[in-house]
Amino acid sequence: MAKPLYRLQRFLRRTQLFLLFLGVAYIMAGSVLLLQRANLVVTQRGATSPPLSSLPSLPSPPWALGMPPVRVGGYGSRSSRIMARGQGYKPGSPLDDRTGTRWLMSRNLEIRHLRRRWFHSLMTEKDMSQVERSTPRRNVPQKGSYMGCFLDNSKERALRGSVSTDFRKMTSTMCQDTCSASGYQFAGLEYGSECYCGNHITSLRVRDEECNLDCKGEKGSPCGGVGRLSVFTVEDVLPGQRRYRNVRYRGCFREPENSSSTSLVHVLQPNLTSQSCIEACINKEFPLAMLRSPDCFCGYATPDFTLHEPAEEEHCSQSNTTEASLPSTLQRFYQVYQTPVQDSRCTERKFLPEKSSSLVALSSFPGAGNTWVRHLIELATGYYTGSYYFDGTLYNRGFKGEKDYWKSGRTICVKTHESGRREIEMYDSVILLIRSPYRSLMAEFNRKCAGHLGYASDQHWKTKEWPEFVGSYASWWASHVLDWLRFGRRVLVVHFEELQTALVPQLRSITSFLNATVTEDRLLCAESNQDGHFKRSGARQPTFDPFTPDMRGLIDGLIRAVDQALRDSNHTGLPLEYLPR
Repeated sequence: MAKPLYRLQRFLRRTQLFLLFLGVAYIMAGSVLLLQRANLVVTQRGATSPPLSSLPSLPSPPWALGMPPVRVGGYGSRSSRIMARGQGYKPGSPLDDRTGTRWLMSRNLEIRHLRRRWFHSLMTEKDMSQVERSTPRRNVPQKGSYMGCFLDNSKERALRGSVSTDFRKMTSTMCQDTCSASGYQFAGLEYGSECYCGNHITSLRVRDEECNLDCKGEKGSPCGGVGRLSVFTVEDVLPGQRRYRNVRYRGCFREPENSSSTSLVHVLQPNLTSQSCIEACINKEFPLAMLRSPDCFCGYATPDFTLHEPAEEEHCSQSNTTEASLPSTLQRFYQVYQTPVQDSRCTERKFLPEKSSSLVALSSFPGAGNTWVRHLIELATGYYTGSYYFDGTLYNRGFKGEKDYWKSGRTICVKTHESGRREIEMYDSVILLIRSPYRSLMAEFNRKCAGHLGYASDQHWKTKEWPEFVGSYASWWASHVLDWLRFGRRVLVVHFEELQTALVPQLRSITSFLNATVTEDRLLCAESNQDGHFKRSGARQPTFDPFTPDMRGLIDGLIRAVDQALRDSNHTGLPLEYLPR
């Protein structure tokens, strides 16, 4: 009896040691994998930057991934198939077989690698900070004085002018500078990150202790609190000496027949000039200044006064000469100026009050203007838009839906650049945003080189990265559209250029597709505030044409294929300006 017990004890001891060995080996293997993965991430991000370091790593060209090259000169086999078959593309046709349309299917390894590498090449916060540090900034001293802490809420704002947000770098000086440049007298900060401007404080003052939040970018500086606004005066500039960066002339317009419906405010001024009229309307916090000598009017764009039908300039020049000698018909025209004051009728936004059971995608190729369209949709509907990704830069600048889970149902639509069949079929409908591939490729290359608001330098355009970028990404532009046309359940096609030229009708179509009830005033407000915080200043272009004849041959062939596919799917073809001449 003792002998079997002894053997059993030896067996159990050996089993324990064996299990202990397996456990240790498992833990060590897991640790090695984690270390390798961490090392890979560090290697990819790179603590040191190569020459021309503002350019983040671009996706490797297809031939570096072990795939057939996409030659810019002679076109790759995949691009050739797109161009050859685009002429006769029909969903469900015999051409739609696995071997004949591998270019169309997102399982194609080249496109999947490009999408994956594009996602991982999104600029990190560190990359953005390097770009921002390389951009010289004006050091504006804080010349205003602290006025105190005031009540504030979404229904009764203490300051009713423009609004801006920076969840990462907001300071009192930044807010004061923003408000001063727009002609406001007061700057207020709330929640440590929100900046409000205005010329009149319309709420009660409370104890300073209730503004207990520091600015996100300036510890120790009061930046309001929950429902509390820290208010500062900005630099005081004498009237007539102010210079505004965002005043623009809208044109000459006929006075509406029903003047009372436009809610214009009449301002009486001696020695009236366009500058004094603009300043008067800024002080009264109106986005439009309208001059008809000797009268100045302030107001908003309304359904009866849309500013969509300008008159000949000679009408305004005649009506502003000798008023008494003119017939009454010539005294009914305004010279209209857009002031820096933000139209506040559409600035409030929120998440959907009830979770939506329908998931709507806002899909586009990178660089096609997705962020701008999100901004317009949020202004028009009053609801946040979501994102399949998370871009900290966008979140820090006020896109609160960026941080929300994309399938939460709390946002009105979801940004995505994906186009695989599995990803497409997760959505019930899609707003498919298309932009000229020439402009899209340049916009995305600018973003990769210098962030959302920067521009690539001439040196960047002359590197080998640019032709590799075009050779890889041009076919992605085409396959993205074709995939959504093929697999999308309910598709609304929106062309970026048509949205620029006819914003209100296009935005009306988008909001109708989203089943959002929107007033005409809110659409006009969105048009007034259309630029947002992510529009590159000016139209800076490289000093030479970055597209070679071979590049243009490749892109033009892809344009023809996409145009034909749109028409075969019962959509309007591409705008004429896309098509090769």
